[in-house]
Amino acid sequence: MRRFFWGIVAILFAALVSMVAYRTVSAAREMRALAQTSGQSGPFTDFRMQKPGSVHHISAADLPQPFATPAVENSAHMVARPSNAWPQAPDGFKVELYADDLKNPRLVRTAPNGDLFLAESGPGRILVFRGITAGGKPETTEIFATGLTRPFGIAFYPPGPDPKFVYVANTNSVVRFSYQNGDLKARSGPETVIEHVPSGLERVGGGGHWTRDIAFSADGKKMYVAVGSRGNIANTDKDKSEYHRANILEANPDGSDLRVYAWGIRNPVGIAFDPATGVLWTSVNERDDIGDNLPPDYITHVQEGGFYGWPWYYIGGNEDPRLKGKHPELKDKVIVPDVLLEPHNASLELTFYGGQQFPEKYRGGIFASEHGSWNRSVRTGYEVVYVPIKDGKANGEYEDFVSGFVTPDGKVWGRPVGVAVAKDGSLMVSDDGSNSIWRISYAGK
Repeated sequence: MRRFFWGIVAILFAALVSMVAYRTVSAAREMRALAQTSGQSGPFTDFRMQKPGSVHHISAADLPQPFATPAVENSAHMVARPSNAWPQAPDGFKVELYADDLKNPRLVRTAPNGDLFLAESGPGRILVFRGITAGGKPETTEIFATGLTRPFGIAFYPPGPDPKFVYVANTNSVVRFSYQNGDLKARSGPETVIEHVPSGLERVGGGGHWTRDIAFSADGKKMYVAVGSRGNIANTDKDKSEYHRANILEANPDGSDLRVYAWGIRNPVGIAFDPATGVLWTSVNERDDIGDNLPPDYITHVQEGGFYGWPWYYIGGNEDPRLKGKHPELKDKVIVPDVLLEPHNASLELTFYGGQQFPEKYRGGIFASEHGSWNRSVRTGYEVVYVPIKDGKANGEYEDFVSGFVTPDGKVWGRPVGVAVAKDGSLMVSDDGSNSIWRISYAGK
């Protein structure tokens, strides 16, 4: 027994030493990269160049060759928010801590009556926040539903001011709860709408990307479910585990007539309809391991039947060298996305700004959360960005809106996930790094 005990101790000690060594090497690698790229400029930047109001524009012509830089493992090692750290927004805006001590807060959605619904994916539950006190905190917080399986997407049906159901996208199914405006707890359910969605019960490398967003067309006739790929790269001709993955699926509200609406989208984490045009948009994580600056993540409108490249191509007809020579007939069919973001930003949720509180320039545009990189020598992402939309179109630019979640020496304390427009026009941002919800309001010049 003693030998067994000391053997276990030796194994645990070796694992601890290995973990410390890995983190030390990773930190040293990033410090070297920081020093080597201190004067970095051009379309590809990192967290040091993020500043609220800064405008970026990456085009397909800016892309380097695959493997121009090595693929790196540089995951965020979370730290507690330093006492002098706070999210930064453009002049005239104020950032307040709306809620904290949450458990894995992910997607947020605003109900028609103004309540804020939050998916706590880890605990498998949906919370509801109502109102705001003079101190900037929720007046009421309730648990709407529990017992869910990594819930993420939330949608109210039918669209409009008087929904009858709250739909929730688990990682492996779509369910719904009976609902009336003002309900703080589920009346009954859940009722299963789609029994089997490709499961993400493991992380990438196991069961794959697990988030499932959900949205309804403005007329309420169709439901859309976003499903990410199982892995980073795959020969989907042979790998049947990618069936119905890397797609946006369409179905009737009762789950019938499920089909692929758009495909070749590696991980369409967030989906939302432009209320002005009725066009579907998505926020996408592209693939990893072919260099620091390849390929860009993106935000784009989604064409019915559209092909966006994964796994064979990226950002148009750029072939992934790991699948060289596969499907040349698809090269000219790849749609170039509307807005290219920093590679490895991990772009998650998006929302259209329909409020009246913010200045005119923001109205009708997109806010999107950038969860932050792991496959880049110097960190990028960890912010909320703004994408201007005019007459239903993007011009390729995006703007840093809320930043400051990374310390100057590269330590990460916050990771934006969800974005929603509150009833009063403020922007609510969930953060699963500090387990918080932030409220961004406009105070004027």
